[in-house]
Amino acid sequence: MSTADLARQRVLLLLPTSRDAQLAGDVLGRHGIATHRCIREADLIGELELGAGAVLLGEEMLGATDGPSMLREVLRAQPRWSDLPILLLTRSGADSDAVLEAIGSLGNIILMERPMRVAALVSMVRAALRARARQYQIQSHLAELERARQAADEEARRKDEFLAMLAHELRNPLAPIRNALQVLELDEGDPARRHQLRTMMLRQVEHLVRLVDDLLEASRLSQGKIELQLRPLDLRDVLSDTTALVRMQADQRAPTVELELPAEPLPVLGDAVRLAQVFGNLLNNARKYVPADGHIRVGARAQDGQLLAWVRDDGQGIAPDLLPHVFELFTQGRRDVHRLHDGLGIGLALVRGLVAMHGGSVEARSAGRGQGAEFLVRLPQDRSRPAATQRSMQASGSDGFSDQPGVRVLVVDDNEDSAHSLALLLEAMGHEPRVATGGEEGIAVAGQFHPQVALLDIGMPGLDGYEVARRLRSDPRHAGLLLAAITGWGDAQDRERARDAGFDHHFRKPVSVRDLSDLLQGPVASSATTRGCGG
Repeated sequence: MSTADLARQRVLLLLPTSRDAQLAGDVLGRHGIATHRCIREADLIGELELGAGAVLLGEEMLGATDGPSMLREVLRAQPRWSDLPILLLTRSGADSDAVLEAIGSLGNIILMERPMRVAALVSMVRAALRARARQYQIQSHLAELERARQAADEEARRKDEFLAMLAHELRNPLAPIRNALQVLELDEGDPARRHQLRTMMLRQVEHLVRLVDDLLEASRLSQGKIELQLRPLDLRDVLSDTTALVRMQADQRAPTVELELPAEPLPVLGDAVRLAQVFGNLLNNARKYVPADGHIRVGARAQDGQLLAWVRDDGQGIAPDLLPHVFELFTQGRRDVHRLHDGLGIGLALVRGLVAMHGGSVEARSAGRGQGAEFLVRLPQDRSRPAATQRSMQASGSDGFSDQPGVRVLVVDDNEDSAHSLALLLEAMGHEPRVATGGEEGIAVAGQFHPQVALLDIGMPGLDGYEVARRLRSDPRHAGLLLAAITGWGDAQDRERARDAGFDHHFRKPVSVRDLSDLLQGPVASSATTRGCGG
């Protein structure tokens, strides 16, 4: 038991003589009640600050008719949960003016007339201590409630800031997309320009999709529930591609970005998209604080069984008092006003979280203002198998348009733009799509169209995608039908529910051309052979 707990269980004695205090202490002590003698009122006030279960006060200590003024003020200033029991030992006979005044001014007062039986004294003291113990329980409960309220307020504040900042970031890819569309509207005659704009829009849409995913998974992110798609990579490719993308997005006033990579592979087991996000955030963070004539150096090497990557700049640097906090969520507002630029104030927090999910660590270094900054990322080196470069995987993969004969595909989505645009994409891939904009219509069209593949939205009014899947599965005319859910919901619980409803695959909107191409490669042969809701 702590010292504070012991103090809260004792009885403070303020009695007229040392003999009275000795006797009272001995009697209560034999019954397991701790006491502490106070010689004067000031001693009592000091001990009350440490805690007390009750006060045993002699009438003689009341003094003049105004009573113990300091004790009265302390009792008046008690918090709302506190009502300290005062056991007043009175003289026999009529009540004195001092006793009557004490009854009105000392609050929770219990009168005990002398002489009194020991059993009565012990009983009343124990009753007072039990009441006081309940008060301390109330205090503890109120403190817990206050901590919970503060935690909830802080969580709500963080969530609101997180959502607001991510919503702000969504504007960044929308600007070049809108600009490209306006250019295409003004001039569609230049094939090279169309290709350049289409490539740029695709890149920005992919970025937008990632941001929307993060927005929808805000709560999962705060709980560390983002899922990594791990595969063997060459870290050189991640850094090369990320650096190239940052250079492409930079304007003429941007600092020079230099890449330093070894000739030998740097194998790592990682999520290519998330690692690109890590180094993209670090590079973009450096660009904010480096002047146009400055330099950013990106590099990596193997070191002691790990991969060490770095992003160094000769920019504004980081103040020593801010350096320990750069990876904390939403700390941008605490930085110097000259370092406030566009951004979420969440990028470096994401870097730390994503690197940790890969089993690595990240460190920030800076000699101070005007001395530049260095960010070091350490990742486990993958020694289990040779690294597969992103370029080789892209070269060996499908170009997105299947060489298989056209597949009959039913698209069911209550969002007409989404349904018809997906149908146009399927036609461009050489397949035969049919569109239904509701669950009932989808079942009817399936009975006439006899699709080989059905792509179903989940959140539809009336019959949702789960029920449509169940009905199609129960219809013998659709034996062998390949069912794929294409939805905005994609956590483990959603995939499990889709699997239970009869889906073979589960994709999060918007589905990529590569995923569609892989899905439609020989669907008749592969449908219903294994059902796992992958994707």
